[in-house]
Amino acid sequence: MGEAERGDAAPRQFVSFYCVDGHETRPSFAHDAAIPEIWDCPSCGYPAGRDKDNPPRPTKVEPYKTHLAYVKERRSQQEGEAILAEALQRLHRDD
Repeated sequence: MGEAERGDAAPRQFVSFYCVDGHETRPSFAHDAAIPEIWDCPSCGYPAGRDKDNPPRPTKVEPYKTHLAYVKERRSQQEGEAILAEALQRLHRDD
């Protein structure tokens, strides 16, 4: 399907976005479209901004924590042992 069948294309503008790794990407937008502040870099996936000298920093991704890791943040070793002992007593009592 060519342009003749679809009609005329909207006027376009190319906008440069820069990431922290120095990549430049130039997506095209319609002239009347709102240009986003941030664009994902297709080379590295980092956020890219329009200011070449001050590109946005990637967000820090916290590593996955298990349920046990969260419990250990809230409870001391002694508290954990006491809770375990109490749970075991209840378990044996119910038998």
